[in-house]
Amino acid sequence: MATTLRDIMRKRLETIDDSASVQDGAKKMKDKDVSSLIVVDSDGKPQGLVTERDLVTKVCINDTFTSAITIKQIMSVPLITIGSTSTPAIAADTMLRYNVRHLLVIDDNSINDKSGSKHFVGIITPLDFARYDEFPNDEVAKDEIERMLEYYI
Repeated sequence: MATTLRDIMRKRLETIDDSASVQDGAKKMKDKDVSSLIVVDSDGKPQGLVTERDLVTKVCINDTFTSAITIKQIMSVPLITIGSTSTPAIAADTMLRYNVRHLLVIDDNSINDKSGSKHFVGIITPLDFARYDEFPNDEVAKDEIERMLEYYI
């Protein structure tokens, strides 16, 4: 049976309100030990994604006061999604095509949902590829794969 994103994705999705400060976002990423947060509006609807990279390239590099900037001001949009039954190879191609390092995984049944709402079931990043079971299990090989993925993605 072929491996799908559902098999290797991280299922824990952390969210943050779009009106929260960048400082609050960075603290939540640290506390939850994640590299990204899904940005939601006041109704809880996903609007974008904020990543560690957004913090560095849009805030730190500009020497901006983190408590004065909202997450909405720096979030990445649009959300790039992929179906849960897609393969890791398709996910890697999608990351390269859109030049992103985070893909939101949606339940394939919600792709054709006429209401337009998508059911997010996880997230996939280059680190998840490095954890993928078909890769070597020793730490040295995993480090090499992770370094390669970070270079290309």
